Amino acid sequence: MLSSWLLRPVILLVMGVFWWGFIQQIVLDKPWGNNPGPNWLLWLLLPIFGVGFPLFFMSLRLIVEVRSDHVDIRYVPLTHRRIAFADIERAEPRTYRPITEYGGWGVKGWSRRKVAYSVSGNQGVDLHLRDGTSVMIGSREPHKLARALHEAMQRGREAR
Repeated sequence: MLSSWLLRPVILLVMGVFWWGFIQQIVLDKPWGNNPGPNWLLWLLLPIFGVGFPLFFMSLRLIVEVRSDHVDIRYVPLTHRRIAFADIERAEPRTYRPITEYGGWGVKGWSRRKVAYSVSGNQGVDLHLRDGTSVMIGSREPHKLARALHEAMQRGREAR
């Protein structure tokens, strides 16, 4: 997630501001800002925004695993979704517009009927489920993911 060219500067800016304020007020004993907060507040906020916030974004990962009877979508450390092949009507690789179609990257969607799991880019595999919902899985190699899904789904049909 941190590879996003837009997100990295924002995270570094937030982290830098909190470290700067901490160093100014706690280490150099110079009040930070026109209306400085108490020292205990900086001690509280530095671990959250100066360390935790960047570490959280660095830990975000989208892991997609095609299994024998389902596809696992894990957006670590936030969510996990398992979709059985029996619930998938079709899987199509395509280019999509993350912001206008889903509201951006991450676990996104304008409704429960249309959701996306993506980290960056605009390529993915659109799963059309039998209940009418659509699940977009972002991928750098959407054709390879779609092929793996089609092959696994075909093996599952042949095994029945």
